[in-house]
Amino acid sequence: MGEAVSGSQQVPLRTADVAKESGYSVQQVRDLERLGVIPPASRSSNGYRSYTPLHVHALRAYRGLAGAVGPVTARQMLAELRTETITEAASAISTVHVRLAREREEALRAQQALRAIQAEANTPEFEQESDAMTITELARALDVRPSTLRFWEQEGLVTPDRVTSLRARRYDLSAIRAARIVAALRSTGYGIPAVREIMGSLHQLEGLGEIRRILQQRLDQIAMRTVALLRAGADLAAVVTAAQEPTTT
Repeated sequence: MGEAVSGSQQVPLRTADVAKESGYSVQQVRDLERLGVIPPASRSSNGYRSYTPLHVHALRAYRGLAGAVGPVTARQMLAELRTETITEAASAISTVHVRLAREREEALRAQQALRAIQAEANTPEFEQESDAMTITELARALDVRPSTLRFWEQEGLVTPDRVTSLRARRYDLSAIRAARIVAALRSTGYGIPAVREIMGSLHQLEGLGEIRRILQQRLDQIAMRTVALLRAGADLAAVVTAAQEPTTT
């Protein structure tokens, strides 16, 4: 699989050919064409669709992108990649890699926070004070808005160490660690009630085990999304470079 799309020659392909090479069904190929994932196929004199190897590359690229960022974002990205300069397109793809790396880093930080919470009783008070953060600093570290942290506080998920008379919030190490775990749980798709329940059991053995399992699952999912993006690499490159070639009639 893949030989039919190698090279730059424009070999006319039927819908069935494209389906076979891309791994989609004939109906899925038509649906994805309708959604703009691939450019409209040309029509022969008898009305049949006529595709090129580039359509196969685009469909394969979509599969990987959809696995990495979701189908809606993948559709939007592919449409943009076909019109952008090679510099813009390369930057857009690099941004996805950076996003996945950041998500992985945050999940790892949440794991570190969980381990630290288990040993929190041994944390010196001066360390907690010296490592305190303002709401702006913590929001920046978690890549969320300050209003999100206020909402989490309102919902009883993360509580500042203190709030001054000027309503300035300070988060100690314990609160920072809790915030990292909440952020990881929310990124995994857990709703507020579920997060509240999990955080409520944080200092219980079963609670620690459940959070540990969730965070590992999160890391595994990020790894799978990263692999999907890597598999799409050559096909994305074909889509990007084709956009730089002059169109012929």
